[in-house]
This record gives sequence, structure tokens and C-alpha cells, in this order.
Amino acid sequence: MSETDETPILDVRDLRVAVDGKEILQGLTLAIAPGETHAIMGRNGSGKSTLSAAIMGHPRYEVTGGDIRYRGESILDMPVHERARAGIFLSFQYPVALPGVSVSNFLRQAVKAVRGDQVPTKQFRPLVKENLQRLDIPQSFMTRYVNDGFSGGEKKRLEMLQMLMLQPALAILDETDSGLDIDALKVVSDAINLLRGEGRSQLLITHYQRILRYVKPDHVHVLLGGRIVRSGGPELADELEKHGYEWLETEAA
Repeated sequence: MSETDETPILDVRDLRVAVDGKEILQGLTLAIAPGETHAIMGRNGSGKSTLSAAIMGHPRYEVTGGDIRYRGESILDMPVHERARAGIFLSFQYPVALPGVSVSNFLRQAVKAVRGDQVPTKQFRPLVKENLQRLDIPQSFMTRYVNDGFSGGEKKRLEMLQMLMLQPALAILDETDSGLDIDALKVVSDAINLLRGEGRSQLLITHYQRILRYVKPDHVHVLLGGRIVRSGGPELADELEKHGYEWLETEAA
């Protein structure tokens, strides 16, 4: 894929997405430049998770109109694994458990799937150790089964560990702050900021302003009824914190 300084890393154009025959996204447009962090806020049912699933290529989410372009090229026909290999990462709101699969083996296979070849042990182990330290995760974490008996904070730490191992060009974080205590929230935010400092892009999807106190977005968008109804800087999140969504719903009506 070709890319220039002027080409958005993600360019969503008049996107319409249906789930089980019901249209959820109704003409959503969004562009993220390389190195930018954008936040999307909205009520439950506004279409936030639908957007993340559509970008990643989940087969249940049918794109009925518009386009999703990554680094200048449409990815609508690209399978999920190819989107991941191209540098798109999705952090799930509710990560699933994989009993019998150790965190170590899971990470090794994930890195192999994205890079296209096996990472030598002498490279893999130091990389894991470095990222475990970054996230304040004990080494014993690696022998546990993926998300099996994990607390909410441990699940999110594992997703951040996976993200740091994969080094995606575009990370989509779907309500990563959901259910986290303040310590876990800071760890997750630090991981996001680590990638941000390397010029990578993020799309944060959240209900609340609290994660945005630690990860300062370049742009904030409000999603209501399947469309972005307002965009602005970080101050827009402050306004939502004070006034809620009703004032924007009234304007959009």
C-alpha cells in the first residue's frame, strides 16, 4: 500500500453498515492522519462498536454503502487476518477466554501471524520481558491460559501487551477503559501513549471522559444515531462531561 504525508491512515467515507438487516451506521465519515489520536464518544447503541467491527472486517457487519480506506486503498474486500497483517489492531470490549492456550503461545502465534514468520526465541523473550515491565505484569502471567479466570484489569493488560508486541500502525480501542479501576486505567493509558509517541495512530471508543484525562486526543467526535454529529478538540469531551448528550441530540433532531 502506498502512503504519503497527506494520505489519512484511516479514511471512512459515508459508511453505512447493517447488522442482521438493520442499518446501524447511516453515513459516517471520519479521517485519521498518521500519528493522530481520535476519540469517539456516544451513548450505548449509537454505533461505536459497529464502527470498530466494520473497520476490522467482522463478517456479521455488512457494509451497505460507502468505503473504508487504509493508507489510501479500500479494504472492504480484505479478510480480517490481512487487515491485521497490514497493521490494524482491535482491542475488544469483552475479550474472550481461551482455556488451554497459554499467554506465551498466544502472543508468539499472534506475532507470527502478523509478521508472516516465526520470531526467534532470542528476540521474542527480551521483547516480552520489556513489555511486561512496561505494563507492570509479572512474568508468571505468561504461563496462564488466555483470559481464563482473569480479572477485568488483567484482560485489558493482556490486550495492551498484545498491542505493544504487534506495534500496529492503527490501534482501535473499543471501550478499553470499561470496568477498570484507576490503577489499571493508568497502565492501559500508558501503553496507548507509548505507541502514540512512536507516531502511530489510535481510535479510542469510549462512553466516558476519564481515559481522555490520561490520553489526550487530537480530535473528539460524538456519534449519535449512526452518524458523527459533532467534532472538536479535547474540550468537546469536557462539554459532554458537563452537559451529557441531550444537548447534541436536540441539535441533531
